[in-house]
Amino acid sequence: MVDKNLTVAKTGNEAMAEAMRQINPDVVAAYPITPATEIAQIFAGFVADGLVHTEFVRVESEHSAMSAAVGAAAAGGRCMTATSSQGLMLMSEILPIASALRLPIVMPEVNRTIAGPINIHCDHSDTMFVRDSGWMQVYCEDAQEAYDSVLMGIKIAEKAMLPMMVSTDGFIISHCMARVDLIPDEDVTKYLGQYKPETWLLNPDKKITLGGLDLQDYYFEHKMVAIDAMYKSKAIIKECCEEFAGKFGRNYDFFESYEMDDAETAILAMGSVCGTAKVAVDNLRKDGKKVGLVRMRVFRPFPAEELAKTLSNLKTLAIMDRSDAMSAGEAPLAIETKAALYGRKKQPKTHNYVFGLGGRDIKVEEIEDVYKEMLDFTQPEKNFDRKVTYLGVRE
Repeated sequence: MVDKNLTVAKTGNEAMAEAMRQINPDVVAAYPITPATEIAQIFAGFVADGLVHTEFVRVESEHSAMSAAVGAAAAGGRCMTATSSQGLMLMSEILPIASALRLPIVMPEVNRTIAGPINIHCDHSDTMFVRDSGWMQVYCEDAQEAYDSVLMGIKIAEKAMLPMMVSTDGFIISHCMARVDLIPDEDVTKYLGQYKPETWLLNPDKKITLGGLDLQDYYFEHKMVAIDAMYKSKAIIKECCEEFAGKFGRNYDFFESYEMDDAETAILAMGSVCGTAKVAVDNLRKDGKKVGLVRMRVFRPFPAEELAKTLSNLKTLAIMDRSDAMSAGEAPLAIETKAALYGRKKQPKTHNYVFGLGGRDIKVEEIEDVYKEMLDFTQPEKNFDRKVTYLGVRE
């Protein structure tokens, strides 16, 4: 374990840019968009100062940024970009191409609501919109996790040969200062090693074709390669998290369990709200309430088996989504979680809460009220009028 970490104060954007500097990718292609602009902006400063050997490509749109990253990765480079919200929407045409071509691009993504109406603040509607594009997705609680996850993301993506987006909540994490323990440059270099792709487009000794037309005769079989890679990525994520913990002393998994050993009621959520929820848990625990929290970290691949096992002993579960599926039904995290629980002999009563759209704050007291509602929900006669409670919406 490294015992010479440098402790600094950094915003989430600064922390992810610092991780990119230590990765020293071959190519970064980027286009600015709030609140992710700073990541590429800070990294461009590293390029200008000669601190990295990266080819920094200033493109005319996010669509071009992802297209350039796909081209560079196909040529054998270690490639990165960063974006948010409408920028991710503009990239969406190219995202499934990157995963289908098995290109390990890593992208810091700062969660921001997608229009309309136009809004620059946080919810998870952008990454949820592209959740089925074949990219692995990680949601971070704070700047430290964002820094660590970008570093781990390179290792995971290159082993799985799938792209990954590492998400942080816009402004809440991206622009707020926090303590971050950095890993020395030489240790990061040793940890990541040199990227050696098995195949690349410019290798004259092993010629390949990428991006060809694929019709009814072979499309399904070729698509199965990427589908199978997503299944296999679970074991790779687990292995890489354990390696990171062994080397640097910080433990990560598919999700974090907080006060779950004897919990009867819990909240399942993702992102920065979980820090607030932990305070609510601590407050209610002082009053003798058996409550806990499960913080979902890896959303793609979805760890259905592991999650269902953790949740099986609960009486009630509140699933808190910072996005809505616009389906006149439950939101994405709730849909996935209920599917994971379906058919099991032991499962909790669940209810979906949608909160924080467009960056609306949520207070400790509001989360405590969710716990109190769910504790009451343990009574057989108790039920909710609707499948979804939209938390904090004014009448």
